[in-house]
Amino acid sequence: MKNIILLLVIGSMVALGSCKKKGCTDSTAINYEADAKKDDGSCVYADDPTPPGIGPITGSSNVEGYNILAKLPGIWNGPVTSPTPLGSFAEWIVDFRPISPSQISAKNELDSINDIFMSFFIVKYDNAFKVAFRNGGGFAGSVRNSYMIIDSVSEGPTESFYRFSDPISGGNRVYTNVLFKLDSIIMTTYTNQFNTLSQPSIHMEWRANLRDQTSTQNALTAFNFPQKEMTRDFSNTFTGLTDAVFYSAASDPYPEAQQPYLGNSDVNISITNPAVIDPTRKVVIIVTTQPLFPGGVFNPANLDFRSRYVFVDAASPTSFNFNYMHPGSYYVNAIYDTNGDLNFATGDYMNVPFDVPMTLAGLGNTSANVTISFQIP
Repeated sequence: MKNIILLLVIGSMVALGSCKKKGCTDSTAINYEADAKKDDGSCVYADDPTPPGIGPITGSSNVEGYNILAKLPGIWNGPVTSPTPLGSFAEWIVDFRPISPSQISAKNELDSINDIFMSFFIVKYDNAFKVAFRNGGGFAGSVRNSYMIIDSVSEGPTESFYRFSDPISGGNRVYTNVLFKLDSIIMTTYTNQFNTLSQPSIHMEWRANLRDQTSTQNALTAFNFPQKEMTRDFSNTFTGLTDAVFYSAASDPYPEAQQPYLGNSDVNISITNPAVIDPTRKVVIIVTTQPLFPGGVFNPANLDFRSRYVFVDAASPTSFNFNYMHPGSYYVNAIYDTNGDLNFATGDYMNVPFDVPMTLAGLGNTSANVTISFQIP
């Protein structure tokens, strides 16, 4: 008799427990549980902006690829090899500096129609915090900006590897490998050439060495960089798209005009010598973070402090706007290039006085006036 009573009690407890099963009780939710009797707040709906399971980012949050942010600051210089119409060149100088606590960027120009803006920053994507890579700019007069999100990380004591790929089509559309070896970087980008190839082919490879880290110290300190803060929520940014490549500022989810902290500098050039200007020649404008002519004497080693440079058509007057430029103190020099080597050489003409100073504040505007009048002996 006692055993029968015990079984009845246990059965009643099980039945009671079943009656109180918790879960999603809303039949319109995608995780509706028909046998749930008490709603536990876990319902998920098809139009939810973000799935459950990830809260606000904090200092203890996992951010995939986070360590790359600390490896990038500084001025890097090295050769580029590329099968594109721009071809290969012996030097590509990139001045990476923080522009927020969780974003680092660099802007480069070759001339008035070819430039590139690269940026690495923290995003929320696929219910996780990850580092994204924005790579793009002007190319032969057209605009293209690609977004890639980290999908592979391998970090060791002497080498660290990071792979970024298109968040929609993955590596089938565009991807970039970034390899650090001590104080060197190898960045290789692959594309399928506007979806004309079945598999992506190499677009460019850049092999560079770290030349200077002093120029980035003020920005590192100002932002206490890097920190785990979300720069952009990309949870739904690419919904309905076939890839994450954009060809206009209107469709770009994070256009250059929305980048924080950066400013604009106008460099105005007049040429008084030579008296006759050959319009087929170029003027090379070089912006450095340290003077190239300390004490009035050229110091080639200070070419490591080049931050921005551009080639413009020779004319007097001429000018160039360095936009989305890191705030800081700079020195400007310009060369009227007579022999076509795009560098300082005997017979070229350059500015006097040397090292025209220029200072740019955050989100500011500044200018420098440079006069080319001195023939290099």
